[in-house]
Amino acid sequence: MTERIYYNDSYLRRFNAQVVARAPGGSTVYLDRTAFYPTSGGQPFDLGSIAGVAVQDVVDEGDSVAHVLAAPVDPGPVDCAIDWDRRFDHMQQHTGQHLLSAVFEELLGLHTVSFHLGAESSTIDLEGGALDAAAAARAECRANQLVSENRPVTVVYEDAAQAEGLRKPSGREGPLRIVSIDGLDRSACGGTHVRSTGEIGAILIRKLEKIRQSVRVEFLCGARAVARARADYESLNKIAQLVSASFDDAPAMIAAQLESARAAEKSRRKLEVDLAVYQGWELYHNTAPGPDGIRRVTRRAGRGSLEEFRALAQSFTAQPQAVFLAALNDPPSVLLATSADSGIDAGQALKAALLEAGGRGGGAARIAQGSVPDVALIEKVMAKLQ
Repeated sequence: MTERIYYNDSYLRRFNAQVVARAPGGSTVYLDRTAFYPTSGGQPFDLGSIAGVAVQDVVDEGDSVAHVLAAPVDPGPVDCAIDWDRRFDHMQQHTGQHLLSAVFEELLGLHTVSFHLGAESSTIDLEGGALDAAAAARAECRANQLVSENRPVTVVYEDAAQAEGLRKPSGREGPLRIVSIDGLDRSACGGTHVRSTGEIGAILIRKLEKIRQSVRVEFLCGARAVARARADYESLNKIAQLVSASFDDAPAMIAAQLESARAAEKSRRKLEVDLAVYQGWELYHNTAPGPDGIRRVTRRAGRGSLEEFRALAQSFTAQPQAVFLAALNDPPSVLLATSADSGIDAGQALKAALLEAGGRGGGAARIAQGSVPDVALIEKVMAKLQ
């Protein structure tokens, strides 16, 4: 059985231990006592070194803790060191989660159902109702107020049958490790935590996402929050410079520019349609009827979209006795448009030709489109339709 030092001292950075067992190969070792936290409860494992060899993973195996190393280590006494920057970051995020979860419960009646501490940000999933940006901002404000009050964070052990006032029932029997934030929260937890809320640092809520019946809240604490706020500032500063505006004026200016761009795009599309209508009319009158009195036009292109031909095809076939056929090599696809008096149902004709070539598609009686699996089959389809 491994003595878990981190339960009672999250601040221990260096310690001595004995390698009491090894897995085959010697790169996974078991210590008599460890301060390395294994992945558990949404919190990742610690890094550091054992006998100068890098720790790559820490695994909870029930009574024992396995330490996966970069190289074998011999049995016997070893000096161990925790990667303190990583450990303290995890302590800030995890204690920040406890505080935020308690605040969401207190202010909004939202219950935390899961927690994940990621490499760049952390998330909690909440149930019990909707959460909008304004309510999240209120929770963030309250959380940071509690940080500034520097409330003590303590660890006690109580029998599960006697433990009262827990934010969430533990469902376990026997001794419980309970982490408390003075006057705010009591939660059964095996993770590492700071000594007071002031050590959490700033708490920043960045994103809300609906996940099935839950709301996922992305947040950062301490140094992570400061680094993210700095990165956000730099991005906003560049945006403001691009539109030659102050931070305060940039959103309104960008909104105005986007509206102007949308209006310009709408105008451009209308001009393209107007041009296609004219080109279709001109193409029709410059195309001689065939022996059956039908004017036929075929267009080919290397790559692009059939939508580029649609307005031209519709304009051309808006005239009497007209058929318009277009094809692309990349992606291999075909469009067929017919006039109402041509005697050809575009959807049925194209579907039949495509099925014969192993393709698929169809459409309405006047215009249809589809694709084939290989460009070599384009000629087969077009020959069937011409």
